[in-house]
Parts: sequence; C-alpha cells; structure tokens
Amino acid sequence: MSLQHLNAINCANLLQPGCSLLHLEGDVYLFGQKGWPKRSCPTGMFGVRIKQGELKLRAISFSNTSCYLPPLRCPAVCRLEASDVSPECYLIHGGRTPNNELSSSFYVLSVDSRGCNRKVTLRCQEKELAGETPRPRYGHTISVVHSRGKTACVLFGGRSYLPSTERTTENWNTVVDCPPLVYLIDLQFGCTSAHTLSELADGQSFHLALAREDCVYFLGGHILSTDCRPPRLFRLRVELLLGSPLLSCDILDDGLSLTSSIATPTGSAHEYIILGGYQSDSQKRMQCTYVALDDVGIHFESREPPQWSSEISQSRTWFGGSLEKGRALIAVPSEGNSASHDAYYFYQVSFQLEAEGEDANQTCSQESTEFEDSAPLEDSEELYFGREPHEMEYSSDREGDTYNEEDEEDESQTGYWIRCCLGCQVDMNTWEPFYSTELNRPAMIFCSRGEGGHWVHAQCMELSENLLLSLSQGNSKYFCVDHGGLPRQEKTPPRHTMPVKRVPIKAPHRKAPIMLKMTPAKKSFFRRLFD
Repeated sequence: MSLQHLNAINCANLLQPGCSLLHLEGDVYLFGQKGWPKRSCPTGMFGVRIKQGELKLRAISFSNTSCYLPPLRCPAVCRLEASDVSPECYLIHGGRTPNNELSSSFYVLSVDSRGCNRKVTLRCQEKELAGETPRPRYGHTISVVHSRGKTACVLFGGRSYLPSTERTTENWNTVVDCPPLVYLIDLQFGCTSAHTLSELADGQSFHLALAREDCVYFLGGHILSTDCRPPRLFRLRVELLLGSPLLSCDILDDGLSLTSSIATPTGSAHEYIILGGYQSDSQKRMQCTYVALDDVGIHFESREPPQWSSEISQSRTWFGGSLEKGRALIAVPSEGNSASHDAYYFYQVSFQLEAEGEDANQTCSQESTEFEDSAPLEDSEELYFGREPHEMEYSSDREGDTYNEEDEEDESQTGYWIRCCLGCQVDMNTWEPFYSTELNRPAMIFCSRGEGGHWVHAQCMELSENLLLSLSQGNSKYFCVDHGGLPRQEKTPPRHTMPVKRVPIKAPHRKAPIMLKMTPAKKSFFRRLFD
C-alpha cells in the first residue's frame, strides 16, 4: 500500500469536486469538470494519463452520431459489461450542470472506434425513459443487477430541489433528499418502475452501492433532514420475474458511517477497497476497508491506510475517484500555499502488492506519437462531434496537448448556458441545425438588455442565416437586434477563410493595343497643352 504524489501538468483546475473517472476498454476518462476549456477540448471529455509521477489530460472526440453530453457533477454512473448484443459501456444519469440545474437524462457512453495511434472516438446516446421516471437529482447511485437471464438497473437516493409548487425566491436553491423510492430501469425497452420498501424509510445521498448478481448493497450515506451519517447497510435483492419484478430489502448490522467515499476494485471480482470520504462535516474518513461480496453476503476487513501526507492530513476536504486495478486518485486543495499555482495537490494510492502489481508508471490512457495544433474556433463551432480520429492527433508527451488555463473562459460571460431563457424552446438532445452556421450547437447572440446582459439562441430570436453570416463577417460582433453595438458586447473571432485565386480568362484572338510613337517635340507640346 503506497502513496505517490502526482504533478498535474497544466490541468489541475479541471479536476473539481463532483467529477467522475470512467473506465472503458482499459482506458480512464475524466468526465464532469466544472469548466469548459473550449480551445483545448471542445467535447469536454479527457483521457487521463499517469506516467513517471505526472498527471496529464488529453482531449477526446465524439462520433457524428453522438448526442450532446453536458458536463455533469455528482451524477450516478455505473459500468455495464460487454455482452453478445452490446459493447462495454457506461450508464450516466442525473447530475448538476455548470448552471446548477439538475439533469434527469439517461445517457449510454461507449467507445465508437479506435483510429491511428490508438486515438479513441466515443459515442454517447440518450435513452428515453418511460413509466415512473425519477425526478432530476444528484448524489445518487445506479447499479446493474442480473437475474434469471435478464439485466436491469437499480437507481436509488440522491438530492433534488424543492418541488416547483414549493419554491419561492427565498428557498429557490434549497435541496432536499429525494423520497426513498427504488427505481428499476429496463435497459432493453427503457421502462421504469418505482418501488416502495418499508425498510427504506429515509432518503440518503452520497452513499456507496456495490452490486453482485441480483443483490445491491447500499452502504453509508447522508440524511439531509437530520444531518447525520448513520452506519447503515441495506441489502436489496431483485428478482426479474416474467410478470412484475419482486424486490426485497434486508437491514444488516455491520454498516459503515461514510459519505462521498471511493470504492476501487482490487484482486478478483467483487472485491473492493473503500477509502476517502467523510465521517462528519468536519472529519474526514482516514481509514481503509476491504470489502468482499460472495454468495453468503458482504464481508469487511480493516486495512492499514497508507502514510498520509501532511497536506492530506491537514486539509478539511478531499475528493477523487477509482483508477481501477487497486489504484485511486486523491485530490486535496492547496489552500494557504502561495508557492503553488495549482488549485489542488494530487496523489495516487496503490493497494497492489509489488509481486502482482504492474509498473508504477503505467499509462492510464492511450499514448500518441504525433501532435497537430487545432485552429481557432468560431462561437458556433466550439462544440463539434464530427471529428475523425486522424483530425485530433494530439500527443500526451508534448506541451501542446496539455490543458492551458488561459483557454478557459468565464461561464457567466461566454454564453455557455443550454437554456438561454425560461421560454427557450431549443432542446439540445433532439435539436437539428436550422442554419449551416450552427453546426452542432445553436448560435448564441449577446443581448445587452437588463443588468449585465444575457445570451439568447439565434433560433429563439428568429434570426435568418443571412443575418448571422453578415454578423460573423470580418471581426464584427454577435449582437441583439434591438441592442446592437454597445460596449459590453464581446467580439466574435474572425473567420479564417482561404483567399480564392481568380485566374483571368484571356479572350481568344485579342488584338494587341495600339502604341503611338511620339517624338520628344510632340510630347512637350501635349504636356504644355494639358498643364
């Protein structure tokens, strides 16, 4: 068991509390960062690479058939193993957007293709849910269960805003625990059913969910109504019968008091090491626990934690994720250290024995040997999914591939918002381009009306494509029709178009111009005449 300090190469500000680490086909991806570095990564998905004590991120592209995937913090994620009918994929539900809105969408993320130099292209599709669908939430869990040859998802817990009928100006951002309902999702047809169990009397969030076959174990969690972290442990058994499913729940005694902890797989299947998280609002959970799931039930064993560094011991908060194969990533804020330019310290925790472990400098994502700088993008081109693998020949070993903080723009001033206003009718999931200038994101127009101004979709303003083209010519501005030309508007990047070479067409049999020969005396006469 070891602790290794990592040097984040110009990417420390991308890993924020609430982000997720996803593992697809042997690679690790960062999803849900708080910012949106438009120039460095238009899609917002990064490949994670740890080598020789350095943490690097590289941009990942999406396929043409992918839907829009917003950055989501604290969503429910779980991996679905590959089968005969579907490849290995990740299921993503809920989460917070950068605007503090809660999502209720259900996404399926998988690998679309691998190009030259192991370049990976991901594919994301939104799955429509029908029936008793869960409300938007975050801090919940989703697990995959297998029973009688069938597969389903179990969704439980989380927090959400107050119902719209109870929200006022004073409590608009107040969150509450979601009702303790267990949602069962049929992955094949997208049907959802809600189930009430007497053992689950209180809502909980930021807990752990470990699944094996037809059982899901809910461990720990925080109850917002009583502000406590009781040592709870529930075992939920799901039987997928031909008719309606049968759910039963047992309350077990040997629970743990924890929230926001990391469960990283180690050893054989269904063996985990739990680390990180909190025991209370002011106390981190410094212990490590070995967990094993078998046919009998769940078993716990205390393990000696690594020698935590002074930064970890003295910090009030920490977060991280699983790097698979007995490794985890831990981040603590670098508060009070003026010498450090990064927002966080990063550490890799390894639980493997040296005999069975791999190289400590193991690569967590695909390597590359070539690099190609990306050209500046227009406002309407900052989100694109249609890149082929050879068009993003980034290299993780060169400086140009790392994240540059200067490329990240302020979300409050760049028109990032998906919803421009309450009456916006643009649905990013089913949106089809109206104009050729919009590509994969509706064009945003800055309107200076009101305090501070705001951004409006071009479709909501009913602007024509010709007007958008005229606004984007040269270095002009995108502006509101009623409030154009004000100082606080921001300029649109100039269009980079290649000049068109026009070759003149020579007329056939064209006579040469008549040249008059003049003597010096005649030239002097005409010069005096016109002067």
